[in-house]
Amino acid sequence: MVATLLHEIPLQGGDVTDGVVRVGDTVRRPVGPFTPAVHALLRHLEAAGFEGAPRVVGVDELGREILTYLPGTTGLRAAVVTDDALAGVAGLLRDFHGATAGFPLARGGWQAGSNDDAPPEVVGHCDVTPDNVVFRDGRAAALIDFDLARPTTRLFDVVTALRHWAPIADPVDRHPLLRGLDVGARLRLFCDAYGVPPRDRRRLLELARLRFHRSYDVMRTRAATGGGWARMWAQGAGQRIRRAAAWLDTHEEELRVHLV
Repeated sequence: MVATLLHEIPLQGGDVTDGVVRVGDTVRRPVGPFTPAVHALLRHLEAAGFEGAPRVVGVDELGREILTYLPGTTGLRAAVVTDDALAGVAGLLRDFHGATAGFPLARGGWQAGSNDDAPPEVVGHCDVTPDNVVFRDGRAAALIDFDLARPTTRLFDVVTALRHWAPIADPVDRHPLLRGLDVGARLRLFCDAYGVPPRDRRRLLELARLRFHRSYDVMRTRAATGGGWARMWAQGAGQRIRRAAAWLDTHEEELRVHLV
């Protein structure tokens, strides 16, 4: 156990996990049944030399996990919706996937979620939203909040990131900074920066549609457990997923032109 001696500063920005605080150069978070699997992954990333994730320090006297605090900024603002920033997120995700090589994909203990039907290739972050990417000196430097990490395909994690960063969403639900962007061009830019091969680009929109349908069911089930998931559902998460799927159906052909 590690004692807490410094002042706690609540950290905002996430949608689900309550009670996250900064204590000095560490972050304290409630543990859950998936914490051992996440800690094993973070320790693997540290051993692999991947600098873009927090390190596991231990558990404090209140039973909270202790992770290193990663300095920088998160969340949407003008500086992170540029082409350079988008390419940086793609490169960070690619490097993260590469760093998971050798991690046992058969390991259990992950939080359940929607997934690809193809066999898993990597451990995906599965929640690469603007709130979970740390920018430092204008560069996408690190990923945080690995609670939804699980074995999946590279393409599924790319699709999940593009849901928020392209974004694949109905304009009515987009942040004002994202409403005027060319979604198709951003899909292509992200795929180019990551190095998504042609066969996967041809499947990207199909997988995005599958993800929308499965995510709706997963979020509805999680909402029944209460907490942050119930709050998100009550605030219209299900309706936003449905609108995004409908928007994709309407614009699929014009988006596909950018992926060939």
